[in-house]
Amino acid sequence: MIKIGIPSKGRLRKDTLNIFKIKKLKILSERGDRDLFGYVKGNKNIRIIYLHAREIIERLGDGSLDIGFSGYDLLKETELNIQNKITIAKKLEYGHATLVLAVPDEWIDIQTLADLEEISFDFKDKKKNRMRVATKYPNLTREFLFSKGVTQFKLVPSLGATEVYPFTGSSEILSDITSTGETLRANNLRVLKDGNILKSTAILMSNKKLSNKKGLKKILNLLSS
Repeated sequence: MIKIGIPSKGRLRKDTLNIFKIKKLKILSERGDRDLFGYVKGNKNIRIIYLHAREIIERLGDGSLDIGFSGYDLLKETELNIQNKITIAKKLEYGHATLVLAVPDEWIDIQTLADLEEISFDFKDKKKNRMRVATKYPNLTREFLFSKGVTQFKLVPSLGATEVYPFTGSSEILSDITSTGETLRANNLRVLKDGNILKSTAILMSNKKLSNKKGLKKILNLLSS
């Protein structure tokens, strides 16, 4: 049985299913569109499992999936020990987005990371607290800020609409994934001039240890061709 993880909702699901359609691999589900399991018509040894895009990375890492579709940003956010168990078979032509660092528009004097570093020390001295950064990407955000010399900050985990955090007293700034930047602008937020953390796209992946599994290379080559 070859198990393939597909994102369970959103554009990633739609565009991934389109790949199967183009390759004439018809996915069937016994319980309709809401079924979280499926199989390829004429090839029931290929099992489709619909999962959250983040979950697909985890399951590829522990070997309970053979092949998976998700975002490059989510792979790079994962712990290194999981990343090392996964092979990227192909970067795909959809799911383009950028993880960025953004500040409220009213911070008119803060245009670059150097400005942010300066204000972070002032913030700590005056408010006796570290500048808070709301994010769903703590690992990538922490690594990026440290690499740019910004050290006086505290990460705040975001569980929903990260854009509201600076305006509800939950954080001062944020990092978030964006395709066009429209949502940030609509919420009076601005990306720092040098605030691009990571460019992402959808990717096709496989578990390294399972690479010799019977039939896996054939389906992987078909999906990536």
